[in-house]
Amino acid sequence: MNKNIKLAVAGAVLALSASANAGIIIPAGEWSVDLSGNVNSFYSQSKGSGSATVAGGIASGNGASVNSQGTGLLPNFLSLSGTTRQNDLDVTWLISIQPGGDKGSAGALGTQNNRQAYLTFGDKAWGSVKLGKDLGVFASDAILNDMTLLGVGAGAGLGNATYGRIGTGFQYADWKSQVAYTTPNMNGFQATAALTQGWNATATTGANSLATTNRGGANPAYEGKASYSFVANDVTGKVWVSGIAQKIGGGTTTDDPVASAADIGANVNVAGFGLTGYYYGGKGIGSTFQFLDGYSAAGKARDSDGGYVQLTYVLPTKTKAGISWGQSNLDLATGETKASNGTLLKTNEMTTVGLYHPLTKHLNLVAEYSHISSENQNGAQNTTNSGSLGGIIFF
Repeated sequence: MNKNIKLAVAGAVLALSASANAGIIIPAGEWSVDLSGNVNSFYSQSKGSGSATVAGGIASGNGASVNSQGTGLLPNFLSLSGTTRQNDLDVTWLISIQPGGDKGSAGALGTQNNRQAYLTFGDKAWGSVKLGKDLGVFASDAILNDMTLLGVGAGAGLGNATYGRIGTGFQYADWKSQVAYTTPNMNGFQATAALTQGWNATATTGANSLATTNRGGANPAYEGKASYSFVANDVTGKVWVSGIAQKIGGGTTTDDPVASAADIGANVNVAGFGLTGYYYGGKGIGSTFQFLDGYSAAGKARDSDGGYVQLTYVLPTKTKAGISWGQSNLDLATGETKASNGTLLKTNEMTTVGLYHPLTKHLNLVAEYSHISSENQNGAQNTTNSGSLGGIIFF
């Protein structure tokens, strides 16, 4: 797959060991055009228990049995890109669309997203500049190393995709308009600094949070990350850190006007085993989607943190078996009490086991089981058990 078909498709391939071959390459004058992407579909069955109100909870509870068919955490992708070398610059452009399945995981008709449209220019001597819409910088490595990226994870809906481990170990990196600079690869070290489209603090119904407009706040977000990839004999791996900071605007008055978060993660692979560990912490950032429920109605920032651990092993059949556990936590703000806001989310937690089998060079069959629990500040809890079967093909 073309190295410039970034993050969502190529990242899934590289992180989870599906084939990373080029797409359909078309010479076009001075350009090399690449058509690539993926198609996936899963049948999922889930059953919830518990009758708690958990504002911001991922587990559904209610004893309901739900089945759905649609895309998993990674939506269907159709990406068209072009690359050329002009005036001593490597120039690229990429546009992608994400068609939904017949039914979205939330039970609605399948939707179509437009998550990527960007250009880059640069040179291996000094790095590259990106202008346009692409995956955000903070927490991007967390999702790209999540084994459920090839599957479903938590089956609740994200439009035409599922949650995966979003909100149960890391925050959603989101797809954002941005101006980003990435350094050249310096013996495994690379860094990115970006100015991205901001969000305002938003509320889940009943969470006693600030309720303002969403995208398009008065202030941009500042994001950055640094990583080091290494190879030592039969051991390969990567260590990374990233962060985000944004002043909360939109007419909102807060005592903690800057929301921020930082993370650290590592992935190590040896003798068929893969181990990933990740942790994040923040203030005013929320626990699932950035800035969602990050502030109380009184304008006080809520602290949050979380992380996940993941172990995978490639069997002699080439099937990758994996188990992962993670959780995301949200604290009450100063001045909030359990009596006044006991239904606010305290913890979302998920354990997932999965099998990912490369039936062909490009086609993976997937089976997953996940146990999800959501607890509110008063200690009441809902749980959901979810299983899924399906496949994903890359081209």
